[in-house]
Amino acid sequence: MPEELEVDTDKLHEAIHEELEHEGGRFLRRIALTTAVLAAFAAVASLEAGSTVNEALLLKTEATRAQAEASDQWAFYQAKGIKAAVLEASRSAWLAQGKDAPAEAEQTIARYAIEQEDIQKQAHEREQVRDDASAEADHLLARHRGFAYAVTLFQIAIALGAIAALTRTQIVWVGSLLAGGVGIVLFLVPWLR
Repeated sequence: MPEELEVDTDKLHEAIHEELEHEGGRFLRRIALTTAVLAAFAAVASLEAGSTVNEALLLKTEATRAQAEASDQWAFYQAKGIKAAVLEASRSAWLAQGKDAPAEAEQTIARYAIEQEDIQKQAHEREQVRDDASAEADHLLARHRGFAYAVTLFQIAIALGAIAALTRTQIVWVGSLLAGGVGIVLFLVPWLR
């Protein structure tokens, strides 16, 4: 009987394991690199999301304050109108009795009319401030949503990258890259508008 051929399977197994480890190490480095880049984008997008929402809230507060000031002006306008109407009724009562109304009543009615014009102008100015601040806040909130969606996609991409590293599954890593790519697009869109 011929002597059995002895194949050193231990060396073969070791060579295969080294090759897999070498190949797997390269794969893990790629995952680590893309995850680090996505984490950097996520950090910047998160800062931008926070900054834009804070600025939008500040502008909404300014719009609310301007609305309150405009409402105050309109109340003042109405008060002057009521005072003028009361004086006009008093003047009419004097005239109905065949007497002349006091001269100061005529002057006060004319003064109230001029004051109402100024008050109306101020009320319109405050309303314009309100509208401008509210429109800018709405624009910032739209930017915030873009950044917030980008942060969400970056987080999903990073999680998929971790799963790909743990399972050494390339298709999961591709999913991570796709989610990260969409996140980068959403991150850039608010700055391009």
